[in-house]
Amino acid sequence: MENLNRIRCMAVDDEPPALQLLKSYIDKIHSLQLIFHSSNALDAFNFIQQNEIDLLFIDIQMPGLNGLEFVKALFHKPAIIITTAYREHAAEGFDLDVLDYLVKPFRFERFLKAVSKYTHTVTVPANFEMLQNNRTSESVYMYFNVNKELIKVFLKDILYIESIKDYIKIVTLQKTIVTYQRISYMEEKLPEEDFMRTHKSFIVNIHKINSFKSDRIRIASDVIPIGRFYKRNLIDRLNGDTFSE
Repeated sequence: MENLNRIRCMAVDDEPPALQLLKSYIDKIHSLQLIFHSSNALDAFNFIQQNEIDLLFIDIQMPGLNGLEFVKALFHKPAIIITTAYREHAAEGFDLDVLDYLVKPFRFERFLKAVSKYTHTVTVPANFEMLQNNRTSESVYMYFNVNKELIKVFLKDILYIESIKDYIKIVTLQKTIVTYQRISYMEEKLPEEDFMRTHKSFIVNIHKINSFKSDRIRIASDVIPIGRFYKRNLIDRLNGDTFSE
């Protein structure tokens, strides 16, 4: 795993002791790299607009801009771990698709458990940056954690992705893998030029579509449902004729 980038972290908390504790915990884990930390949420928000962050640790109760408002305002969200003394905000936090919710004071063992949820999701290699500048490159790939082993998958080989509760099934012509991840995270990370959501439980590689009709898509030998909410976008995207109802 030495060839993989370290996980770029940001820590935001207006309480100096809490921020210092987060910094010390992050420093103990070699795979984590603290890129930026601040007690000022507005400064942190400005920073994250200009820089790539993989994992955000953020408090809720902060002056000026609280943690939930911070997360809601982000267009491209990193993985998020909320750190707060207020349990009553947990439900709203999870509605925002956060990775975990740490209630202060939390021990290092609990911090490790939260971080492990990230390491069981997608691990992105250095050349993932190619997606930003060369989205048609056939060499772009991701690593997925499967049974504690990182499996390499080229994006061009993905046929479709299916959500199975808190897991996703990634189907290619060569293999099918199942990994702990949310489909919403993949929807954010995959290049929209090549992939699109066609159902609450499916993302497809649009270049792999063999045929489609009003309620389904065929990719290879598999049939993928089309959700009503996604139908119009699919029509516009593929420049097809209006589906018959």
